[in-house]
Amino acid sequence: MGYTKAAISGFSWLTAFRFVTRGVSLGKTAVVARFLTPSQFGLFGIATLLLSLVEVLTETGVNVFLVQQKEEADDYISSAWLVSILRGMIIMFVMLIAAPFVAKFFNAPDATPLLLIMSLVPLIRGFINPSVVKLQKNLLFKKEFFFRSFVLFVEIVGTIILLVLYPQPSSLIWGLVIGALCEMLLSYVIISPRPQFQYNKGYISELIHQGKWITGASIFNFGFERGDNIVVGRILGSQALGIYDMAYRFSMLPITEISEIVNKVAFPVYVKISDDYFRLKRAFLRTIGVVSLFAIVVGCILFFFTEPIVRIILGDNWLGTVGVLKILALLGVIRAVSLSISSFLLSLKKQKYLTLTTFIGLAGMIITIVPAIMMWGIVGAAYAAVFGHLLSVPFIVYFAWKSLEKVKTDSARHPSSI
Repeated sequence: MGYTKAAISGFSWLTAFRFVTRGVSLGKTAVVARFLTPSQFGLFGIATLLLSLVEVLTETGVNVFLVQQKEEADDYISSAWLVSILRGMIIMFVMLIAAPFVAKFFNAPDATPLLLIMSLVPLIRGFINPSVVKLQKNLLFKKEFFFRSFVLFVEIVGTIILLVLYPQPSSLIWGLVIGALCEMLLSYVIISPRPQFQYNKGYISELIHQGKWITGASIFNFGFERGDNIVVGRILGSQALGIYDMAYRFSMLPITEISEIVNKVAFPVYVKISDDYFRLKRAFLRTIGVVSLFAIVVGCILFFFTEPIVRIILGDNWLGTVGVLKILALLGVIRAVSLSISSFLLSLKKQKYLTLTTFIGLAGMIITIVPAIMMWGIVGAAYAAVFGHLLSVPFIVYFAWKSLEKVKTDSARHPSSI
């Protein structure tokens, strides 16, 4: 069975989704930049940092596991739901307890109430129907287009209305709460089966066991992606964090979009053809080529036209992001390509390779970030992030080649009928 037509259709629907919703998100960013100061946005950045950290520390890899299964995984849905609910409750309680300590760490007492509100988001997300993963697994991207678009539309409209009525960082978080509620409720309407409160020790043990490498990779990846934000906030303060976080989000948005679209389509396709070396190799090389070309073009635009782009979209108050954004544009290119290789390794159940390569990159960034900040300030953090990602590239490329050769050997020994 060929998947080219389904992949092209999926790419088209996801591209439409990204263009529409990210255009709206870009408008939201412009609105936020005009209603909030860098210092206020930095408080929101602290809240999202804590949420991201606890989510990563409790990552179960359930969704990845469900997609990796070549056969239908309906028997696992109820167990996956229970694991997800428990995880959401744990994240909420950890955030409630950690809120005052995190605010003190960043010398930002105003962040405490924001952290308390943010704890509602993971609790609500925990009740989302795990069956939504079937939209990706079964290449039902048209249906996912309408699902994701509606959720994001509700979240953004809610956020903007709240910002207009109450221009404070808490409005951004209440917008996330609204979006989470919408996604949770809609997940029971558009997809089946619906989970039930059924405890199956065997299924739950298998889910947790298979997801242990995803947990490790997620922890290191969080440090890799957000560790620079933590160090910037700790050393330079919430205003510098607001500038750096805005530059990071802005630089990643256009470059990683194409990568996320392609990878979301490619991942389930890779799984379906993982026994056929020639088809898998062809699909992988095509994916890397498309992502690399787009990322380089967009990265060059961001690098050479940074200041006018910032003035037009963010406004003059955010000109402090220009120097950082130039460097992070390069990071976006590297990251887009790395993400494409990561989805390939995940499709072959090589989570341990991702854990190792992410740890190598994280180590490179940790070693250099403090000296770099001391020498170049906020720009130094960007240099350290780029260095860490560059350090990990040779390793992830090697592991991809090694995994592909393993498929070739297995295909020769056990010829597929596909």
